[in-house]
Amino acid sequence: MTQGARAGASGDAPPDAVLEVTEAEGHVRFAVHVQPRAGRNEISGVHGRAIKVRLTAPPVEGAANQALIELLSRRLGVPKSSIRILRGQSSRRKAIEVQGITAAALRAIVFQGR
Repeated sequence: MTQGARAGASGDAPPDAVLEVTEAEGHVRFAVHVQPRAGRNEISGVHGRAIKVRLTAPPVEGAANQALIELLSRRLGVPKSSIRILRGQSSRRKAIEVQGITAAALRAIVFQGR
């Protein structure tokens, strides 16, 4: 069982204790683990130290990356232009930077209803 699954399933540790978020100068940076070709677009919790995101888009020609940016924009309440994929354009594991949101706000959105 992964650390993220353990915290989310059993509640023995605060869920945000495993999520690694860096905040500096008006932006946050965090890792995302993408599951393409899922049944729906959603933030589904934590995978290791990354936010787990399920996307209906396939991982071809940037479709999943575009869907990721659209989902994060909608959920975080920031313009799409405020979101950058720093690393991992062709990988499931991505490094993301978002302008105009705090680490606390990000954690509140990720763990909403958990």
